Amino acid sequence: MEVLAEPVWRARRAAHEARVDAWTAGHRERARTGRAHPVEDFLFTYYSQRPARLRRWSPGAGVVCAGGDELLGTPGFVAVDGGAAVEPLPAARRAAAASVRTLLARTAGRAPSYGCFGLHEWAMVHRQEQAEVRHAAWPLRLGPKGTTAVVERSRVRCSHVDAFRFFTPTARPLNELQPTRATQADLEQPGCLHATMDLYKWAYKHSPQVPSELVGDCFALAREVRELDMRASPYDLSALGYAPVAVEEPAGRAEYAAAQRAFAERAAPLRARLVAALDALLA
Repeated sequence: MEVLAEPVWRARRAAHEARVDAWTAGHRERARTGRAHPVEDFLFTYYSQRPARLRRWSPGAGVVCAGGDELLGTPGFVAVDGGAAVEPLPAARRAAAASVRTLLARTAGRAPSYGCFGLHEWAMVHRQEQAEVRHAAWPLRLGPKGTTAVVERSRVRCSHVDAFRFFTPTARPLNELQPTRATQADLEQPGCLHATMDLYKWAYKHSPQVPSELVGDCFALAREVRELDMRASPYDLSALGYAPVAVEEPAGRAEYAAAQRAFAERAAPLRARLVAALDALLA
């Protein structure tokens, strides 16, 4: 096992905590005052990881923190010769970890697609009035009729099951793909913004055996991806300082595809690191 000297692991822990505190300050303040933000709160409302849990540091499995007795009060840590370490992946979680590893590896091996243009968010409000939409506090840029028209004149090709499941009933038949949980590993592809954001989910779900730095790197990328996701959505978020990516126009589609390609390139090494971490846990 790798051994981290006490000054080393303390410095890593402090850096991780400071990083997370900066990310979550706005969310924590809004939670205290009962406000909501459609972009910055998403990673805490859609995903199950709470800020306090994200802040909790771990070196990952196979590492001893020398002189780390104080870490023994943290879930997942156990006493070992010379200090504290994270327990191995519990047997009850191995099957799920293996399934996620397969999903990630198959996604990485598939050619990326950049032709969806973020229309999943539009399909989620297809043929709905303003009061019915998911983020009803924010107006639709083109109004309900204009939003519906964009969906119905476009090619809708969403491959991500957890985006598709939020499509309205009228939008679901318009999708060229009909992803299900059973076909997720067959359809998920690395150009998908939601597949990139989900790297954060797969990383934190295997904490504390996965190093917190990797979880944090996945979170950092997911934050940026969510911003594009909502800038390309049908909502007008200009009051929050977000300029729209007008995917209903050719220039907006080109802008979206270029950003999507850049995110996919940045996600690839994170996906590879996560696959490697899961391989080590399953060895």
